[in-house]
Amino acid sequence: MNFQQLRIIRETVRQGYNLTEVANSLYTSQPGVSKHIRDLEEELGVELFIRKGKRLIGLTEPGKELLVVVERMLLDARNIKNLADQYSSRDVGLLTVVTTHTQARYSLPTVVSAFKSAFPKVHLRMHQGSPREITQMLLDGQADIGIATEVLAHMDDLISFPYYQWRHSVVVKNDHPLLKLKAPTLADVAEYPIITYQEGFTGRIKIDETFQAQGLSPDIAISALDSDVIKTYVELGLGVGIIASMAYNPAKDNGLTLLDLGDVFPLNTTSIAVRKGHYLRSFACTFIELCNPDMTEERLQSLLNERLQD
Repeated sequence: MNFQQLRIIRETVRQGYNLTEVANSLYTSQPGVSKHIRDLEEELGVELFIRKGKRLIGLTEPGKELLVVVERMLLDARNIKNLADQYSSRDVGLLTVVTTHTQARYSLPTVVSAFKSAFPKVHLRMHQGSPREITQMLLDGQADIGIATEVLAHMDDLISFPYYQWRHSVVVKNDHPLLKLKAPTLADVAEYPIITYQEGFTGRIKIDETFQAQGLSPDIAISALDSDVIKTYVELGLGVGIIASMAYNPAKDNGLTLLDLGDVFPLNTTSIAVRKGHYLRSFACTFIELCNPDMTEERLQSLLNERLQD
């Protein structure tokens, strides 16, 4: 048994049992992949995959149990490498952070700037994706830190803690009729086409729930992944925008006006998450502490160790 065989088992599941894709992903040949699988099955004395002809179509029961162990072994192997790097090259390395466009564009620039000042030799790789993509990258070990408003706080295999709280805001074109009202309400807003986030992004579910709670059925005319797109179409006069509050900057968004509805929308909590059992280097802990000063390296490592024992 060797690590290449373990990687092949994991990658075969990830690639939907397509051995050509497994070979491409691991920079090897398809015959080599097939041989590694056969050799491992012969060594263990059990079949790990369900076969239909020459094709693999799923995992057997032993295969399912083995996959759990394989994931743990490969995670521990990666942790050993991270641990060695922590002591041999403390301020040099790679940190992968995966987040949404809204967080990358509006909440993280000051954090990234401070981090790069402290660790100029650390390569910071920023990925943008949907909340589900963020979760999967964490679970697959492709990212060290995930930041999003949805999903992260509800995953058993992740440890999450709050980053910050925010609300949605309503923005309109500078000459919009709603600006003539002394005390506009959500019902007034619902009279116009709405431009906001796609479902599953940037607290969209709370926008929908807020309208439903007041018995309103707004016309979601345009939905988009990020705030910049929403603001562009609002400025064209195509509707009323509902965006994350931190996405509005009066100095830059001079074609738009913030409509004061008070606290009509509930608070959203953006979370930071890491995978349970994942060894975090000191610079990764510093990045998290820059996001949440209460989450010191000592406290974070204690929390990780606690959850790992659980």
